[in-house]
Amino acid sequence: MKLLVCGGAGFIGSNFIHYYLSKYPEREVVNFDKLTYAGNLDNLKDIENNPRYQFVQGDIIDLEKINETIKKYGITHLINFAAETHVDRSIHGGLKDFVLTNTLGVQMLLDAVRINNLEKMVNVSTDEVYGALHLDSPDKFSESTPINPNMPYAAAKAGGDLMCHAYYVTHKVPVVVTHCSNNYGSYQYPEKLIPFFVMRLMKNEKVPMYGDGLYVRDWIHVMDHASALDLLLEKGEAGGVYNIGVDNERSNMEITHMILKMMSKDESSIEYVQDRPGHDRRYAIDSTKILSLGWKPDYSRDKFEQGLKETVDWYLSHLDWVEKIWAKKDDINNHIK
Repeated sequence: MKLLVCGGAGFIGSNFIHYYLSKYPEREVVNFDKLTYAGNLDNLKDIENNPRYQFVQGDIIDLEKINETIKKYGITHLINFAAETHVDRSIHGGLKDFVLTNTLGVQMLLDAVRINNLEKMVNVSTDEVYGALHLDSPDKFSESTPINPNMPYAAAKAGGDLMCHAYYVTHKVPVVVTHCSNNYGSYQYPEKLIPFFVMRLMKNEKVPMYGDGLYVRDWIHVMDHASALDLLLEKGEAGGVYNIGVDNERSNMEITHMILKMMSKDESSIEYVQDRPGHDRRYAIDSTKILSLGWKPDYSRDKFEQGLKETVDWYLSHLDWVEKIWAKKDDINNHIK
């Protein structure tokens, strides 16, 4: 297997590359990334000279460049993390970039898989394509839940998912689609809740809380996500959809209080701000299908506090990385997901 990782300089992609190269000492990875504001080669600095790792700068909407890369490195499998992901940017401007990358870009990759007869593609998507659940409901998103996105970002991701389905049905392209819950861990760009709050508190700044703070998300450690994706590269059924989560629902308020405690701060560090337009109240994932393949996450709900503490400690102990990122803070939309 020779793996092309699209979007490998981002948060989830770079963690996946670390996981994959560590687990498979005989395999090779090519990282294909556009290097947008959230792409950061410092995430992979420790492996940049690894002979089993190559980096190619490119955009997934550039089919010629993708085909060239596949042929040059003898790629057999492809996994796609490349995406525009900041929900607020999709609401307040820049939506064109979301459609180009999250929908058209996926279509270009599907064409590349078809043209080059790759063995499998995994398209990494989001639980947000399903819409929202009621706060007091016991329901969870399953693979049979109808796609019903509410946010422009989610609509663009849903477009890519539907392209995957259509290419499988029409062309028998061996593609698997995954819908994962909110990730946390090291190397995450601070437009997302956990690193943004940690970095602001490191600077003794207040953290912004949308509305009542009772928006619920299902949280998963990025390395558990990586192990699930690895399994699906091996065992995922072509044309299949798999939800990835660890049954770990937490409100933004609960997450915030946990971080405040870990950083010896109190509620005076919270600043309540105007709510996001159309803010989805709750997401929750039913992972029965992938669990049936033998996937076992290391950070279950009972270990979330441990995982969060390790994450907070990572940012506190990697000050060079934090300072480089925080120097761009004027370019970061000060909103949370």
